[in-house]
Amino acid sequence: MKYRTFIRKLSLGQDDLEQIKHAVQEAEAKTSGEIALAIIPESASYAFWELLMALVTSILLLTAVFPLADSVYAWLSSVAWGERPWYLVAFYLLLCAVSVGLLYVAYNIPFIDSLIVPQRAKDHAVYARAMRYFTESGVYATTSHSGILIFVSYFEHQVRIVADRGISQKISQDLWNLIADEMAEQLAKKNVKEAFLGAVTRAGDLLAEYFPSQGQNQNELSDGLVILENDVWA
Repeated sequence: MKYRTFIRKLSLGQDDLEQIKHAVQEAEAKTSGEIALAIIPESASYAFWELLMALVTSILLLTAVFPLADSVYAWLSSVAWGERPWYLVAFYLLLCAVSVGLLYVAYNIPFIDSLIVPQRAKDHAVYARAMRYFTESGVYATTSHSGILIFVSYFEHQVRIVADRGISQKISQDLWNLIADEMAEQLAKKNVKEAFLGAVTRAGDLLAEYFPSQGQNQNELSDGLVILENDVWA
């Protein structure tokens, strides 16, 4: 998915982004915790799986047409005005190369891509990318280790909420997973703004219960939604 296409799919205008930012500020006003938000088109390129499936499908295609070798050779000989043993080999190599290229392009279509990439591979990619941004954004480095990251990977249809160790010592990951599941349901309905607003409100209430505001809180993380680019676009 191209970055501009992804931006259009989100259907988030500047006013929507401001509402999300304001929701984060309101949530953080009630707690000593910090909330970071991020969304990315996909957590990995999955080129390995797309190429692998293109190769496997191409081999199956060649296997299917191999019994027609005599007919193909006769046709090639008539077209080329003569019999050459290498005609058939060249034809199959060309057919393989062309089919791999076309299938690779086809397998990059998001809907098809989502079917061929194993769920385990997607789960691992989302986890790894969320943890990477958790580090890159500085969520792990807040003064009291009281930051959380709400991370959305659009292609994989997954939401991960990563809490720093100061948070996870008091709040079970199961509670964050409930918020993530509710958010994923909203995202499935294309309600991107509502999904973030609801998740921020729920997360803020949970943080306020266990980590109430201690007065003037230092704002250590960005309050707005960060729309990440895939590494291949950066």
